[in-house]
Amino acid sequence: MAPYESDDARGTAPDEEPRSGRRKAARYAVPVAVVGVAAATIGLVPALADSGDPDLPKISAQQLIEKIAKSDTQQLSGTVKVDTDLGLPDLGGLQEGLLSGAAGDGDHSSAAPKGKLLELLSGTHTLRVAADGPDRQKLSLLERGAEYSLIHNGKDVWGYDSKSNEVYHGTADDAGEDRHAEREALPKDFADDLLKSVDDTTAVTVDGTAHVAGRDAYKLQIKPKQPDTTVGAINIAVDAKTGVPLKYTLTPKSGGAAVFDVGFTQVSFAKPAASTFDFAPPKGAKVTEETEGRKDRGGDMGEHESGSPQHTPRPGDGPGGMFTDGAKGVHVLGKGWDSIAVFDTGAKGGMPSGDQGGDIGGFLGSLGDPVSGDFGKGTVFSTRLVNALITDDGKVYAGAVTKQALVKAADEGK
Repeated sequence: MAPYESDDARGTAPDEEPRSGRRKAARYAVPVAVVGVAAATIGLVPALADSGDPDLPKISAQQLIEKIAKSDTQQLSGTVKVDTDLGLPDLGGLQEGLLSGAAGDGDHSSAAPKGKLLELLSGTHTLRVAADGPDRQKLSLLERGAEYSLIHNGKDVWGYDSKSNEVYHGTADDAGEDRHAEREALPKDFADDLLKSVDDTTAVTVDGTAHVAGRDAYKLQIKPKQPDTTVGAINIAVDAKTGVPLKYTLTPKSGGAAVFDVGFTQVSFAKPAASTFDFAPPKGAKVTEETEGRKDRGGDMGEHESGSPQHTPRPGDGPGGMFTDGAKGVHVLGKGWDSIAVFDTGAKGGMPSGDQGGDIGGFLGSLGDPVSGDFGKGTVFSTRLVNALITDDGKVYAGAVTKQALVKAADEGK
């Protein structure tokens, strides 16, 4: 593996300039910027905050949001701590299997990205990240005695699991200028949408300052005004110099520990060494190719041993995106924080009982709460943030809202 950082990017550099089934096709989104992954999926922990708050010039919430939107940082590297507490029960080895099955590609390769990154949905993890523009990113998940790395370098996407010595290879999207323009517009769209929501569904304020990973930062606080959401507040520490989010904490309305607490413990805005993003499969590693057939039609991925004569890369049309608004069969009720996604699974009869589904059916049923209403009967599965109602006629209502809100939506939908 190549060294992770350039020699001049190993410490904090405060004054540098910013420059359903397991056989379904693997679909994952390589981050346009590693910070974007942290902020959008998991956000950033109380990252070794220094004592005492920095004395920074006064700034309004609108000015701070605009500062984030105008940030043009293209290069960075550092260490991120991720702490996730959704309140899920400890399922032991079963949890790993369920996450792998949900990813749809874990049964083919332990290096497949989606299954591996789903591990971030539980517990405490340490990541090392690096980015050099939209075409080069690296994210490494440090485990006890092992490391998993996801590398995007140009058109190639590599996943490597050192524990199993397995490699996963895919091809990144190449959407040309339209995709580039879309990437450039995202921060501005975020800022515009957030500012529009301030007087309606959301209160946004600047909640003081902080030190994060040795950097001076402003604290932006976002609090929902709507009554049915389970979200208490989102706090984002924003680098005072670059406008880059350094820390993201989401706390539930019910109180207690943060649901998502993710943040840089060390960061540099120097350009990472080009070798950071180099990767070649180690000798003897099993390499799994994401083929066009697997991605588009659910076919198998090709496998070979690194260095063997059978090694013939078969690039497809690249990784797909995450679920988006307007996904097939999904519609949304309500707006803002109280939004509820609804879709029909087509499976009648609700959750299997112990008699119907054996030990697994009884176990899953025990995790939910039975509910009833005008819609009929169903089961609500709850975490500290997201709740989901599965009705006996096969419909699913899910959102960061209360159980009562889901039942009301199901009744109105009937």
